[in-house]
Amino acid sequence: MEHEGPRLPTPRGPLSRGVDAYLRGAGSLPRLEEIARAEVYGDDLQLALYLCYELHYRGFTEVPPEREWDPDLLRTRAAMEQRFLSALRTDAHVHTSVDGALAGLLVEPVEGTGVTHFLRAEGELWQVREYAAQRSLYHLKEADPHAWVLPRLWGRAKAGMAAVEFDEWGGGRAERVHAALFADLMTDLGLDTAYGRYVDAASAEALVTVNMMSLFGLHRALRGALVGHFATVEITSSPGSRRLAEAMRRTGAGPAAEHFYDEHVEADAVHEQVVRHDVIGGLLEQEPQLAPDVAFGIDATEFVEERFGARLLTDWRASRSSLRTPLALEAAHIS
Repeated sequence: MEHEGPRLPTPRGPLSRGVDAYLRGAGSLPRLEEIARAEVYGDDLQLALYLCYELHYRGFTEVPPEREWDPDLLRTRAAMEQRFLSALRTDAHVHTSVDGALAGLLVEPVEGTGVTHFLRAEGELWQVREYAAQRSLYHLKEADPHAWVLPRLWGRAKAGMAAVEFDEWGGGRAERVHAALFADLMTDLGLDTAYGRYVDAASAEALVTVNMMSLFGLHRALRGALVGHFATVEITSSPGSRRLAEAMRRTGAGPAAEHFYDEHVEADAVHEQVVRHDVIGGLLEQEPQLAPDVAFGIDATEFVEERFGARLLTDWRASRSSLRTPLALEAAHIS
């Protein structure tokens, strides 16, 4: 039986409403002037992009598969992507060299102030659940956006990237696929594990983090940026996962929740070395002209993650939810 994808989420403005209607065969795509007026990191444009990108993953139950390569939809997506990419290049440009961009990632601050530090030190279970719900937009397809770059690499870079991706997909064992492990974490936290379940609840800042992966991954011209993004994720994952594992234990999130982050502490410490030396090193040996793009990918990842983290911490420190809609309880042991 054919796998049924998620249902279309609720539109958040004229752009996402137009894309939604077009996907359903019930209306016209948004006009270019509407795209030009939209807030580039806002709910409407980011959800519209998400709708376009998800056609390349699992699609939607209401949308025929042929829409994936609809030329009018692709032209609309390209206009939104141009705004998004231009904004990232302007707002996230910090380093001109890969070494400079990597240097900051390799040093752990003595007193960190980010989301994982907050959750480890003082986060409550409701905040852990919100974090998992928002991150589920990526973690339930973990490593998939990065797979787009594999046909665009060769030699040492391809071999290193494939080795890391193989681990992310469980090393050939279905029960160890990281997306499956995250679903187990969600079960511990009383969350619905259905793919795309929390898109309606997720903030614009969470959509930005996921959309950027798809933007980089789906364009061969941005392969250097995708490698930079992947490097940032792998280099920062091990220490961040250690803090999150401690947060899971302290808040009583459950054994599967603890295991997901414990697994990433060890695995991503190894992945960091492979990505730095083989993936980045191999890519730049073959295509040294891509160095500025790799640096941009690193800087852009830090930029969007800092925006996401700031949104979470601002809401949580004000004792309010970071989500657009409240979470339901899906498991009896969560209270």
